[in-house]
Amino acid sequence: MTDAPLAFFVTWTVYGTFLQGDARGWRKWGKGIQTPQPGLAAWHAERLKHPILLLNQAHRDCVEQELQRLSTCRGWRLWAKAARTNHVHVVVHAKDVAGSKVRDQFKANCTRVLRENWPQFVDRPVWCEGGDWQCINDEDGLELAMLYVTEAQDRKGIENP
Repeated sequence: MTDAPLAFFVTWTVYGTFLQGDARGWRKWGKGIQTPQPGLAAWHAERLKHPILLLNQAHRDCVEQELQRLSTCRGWRLWAKAARTNHVHVVVHAKDVAGSKVRDQFKANCTRVLRENWPQFVDRPVWCEGGDWQCINDEDGLELAMLYVTEAQDRKGIENP
């Protein structure tokens, strides 16, 4: 048996929409989920250098098309994708590629297509720094991740920051 994951669950957010200290909870590198810290969130919000640009339906469609295009080009198996107004989720199998590299390639290519099509995305950050990726190691985990990406957020009404 191989140690390679069955898939990656990749998530990243639109610039400025999910700051450290956020009331929805947040993750600190190496320390996991943290409790809300309104003062910290306000401090980060005051220091944003650009306005927040949420993704409209045309932006989201473009991002999802690019996720599919890049996956096909790289020979990755795209299990699920969802570009939301303030974040993106992807469930993908990418053999012999690190989760961080998969995330970074998706983000870079989605940035490129947004900037090519909409001038408001030029000369400014589109996404947060980094993002998250988690290994999915079994069929149950894969099914849960795909359901979360394709259905659960709509049921929970998660769309706006």
